[in-house]
Amino acid sequence: MLILFPVLLFHTKMRILLLADFLLPVTRYGGTERVVWCLARELDRMGHRVTLMARPGTVCPFARVVAIDPVRRLTEQLPRDIDIAHFHLGNGVFSPEERAEAGVPVVTTLHGNEPGEIGENTVFVSRDHARRHGAEAFVYNGLDWDDYGKPDLSAANGRTYFHFLGKAAWRVKNVQGAIDVVRGMPGERLAVLGGTRLNFKMGFRLTLSPRVRFFGMADQRVKSSVMRHSRGLLFPVRWHEPFGLAMTESLWFGAPVFGTPYGSLPELIPSDVGFLSASAAELREAMAGWAGYSAVRCHEYARDCFNARVMAERYVACYERVLEGRTLNPARSVARDTAQRLPFLA
Repeated sequence: MLILFPVLLFHTKMRILLLADFLLPVTRYGGTERVVWCLARELDRMGHRVTLMARPGTVCPFARVVAIDPVRRLTEQLPRDIDIAHFHLGNGVFSPEERAEAGVPVVTTLHGNEPGEIGENTVFVSRDHARRHGAEAFVYNGLDWDDYGKPDLSAANGRTYFHFLGKAAWRVKNVQGAIDVVRGMPGERLAVLGGTRLNFKMGFRLTLSPRVRFFGMADQRVKSSVMRHSRGLLFPVRWHEPFGLAMTESLWFGAPVFGTPYGSLPELIPSDVGFLSASAAELREAMAGWAGYSAVRCHEYARDCFNARVMAERYVACYERVLEGRTLNPARSVARDTAQRLPFLA
């Protein structure tokens, strides 16, 4: 497992604030929301005192909850009995200036691709994500796999289709590319988690093929049920994917990843758990050999490398570094090219 900072064996117990502009717990997919929830729970299990600052209506059995008031300045509502504040950005509130005036040490995780100046204590979610923003610090996303149930990894498990997982309305997720790949494979089927047959949100798309089934924004139960019997994840993204929880979730269920070589994918998907290409023809050829990938290896890779405890340990190392007065990145930097709609040869 790649990591920027060494993980200490013994940690001082800390009072940690996690701030995220979400309503928790999440009821539908909620990738970033799920990561924050798992981090809060794991930090609590490690003996730290966790405060969760989130949208009104949030409830949490393992952390103190403070509701965000978007009309008040951060300094007016931030709890004072904390050692460090950890902001999770992507759709968050509060400006960089407000975060700088928090009055306590601050760590910020950037979950998306954002332009502009990057702070010295910003953490990214993959090595490539950090590099493209001119930084170094990163922590891989982790999940509490107990939430997903034990998968059937036996050869007897009937795997009869491939699946796509992501917000299909985002063109950079390239659900159309995934549909086209499968339509070029006689007899193969595709389950789409995160999209609908008719879409108007980002351009008109109507999928008539009966070999493509749509599940909408599926909840955890439906999502897990679909992935449990999948031959593999088809993930032909056309942007620099910061991390890609869809990949680690699919691997947990023994499904290899067939995607494009952009963003974090080359970093996270070694050849024994998937195949990467920007060519639909090459993806089809690799997918035809899906049975050659070990479901057990895919599962164990996700289990060992992308679990909530590993993530929490890495963040604790970041907190300790900042509390010691050191920075996570060598200097403020500016995000590099994060071009959208990267090539995909249909």
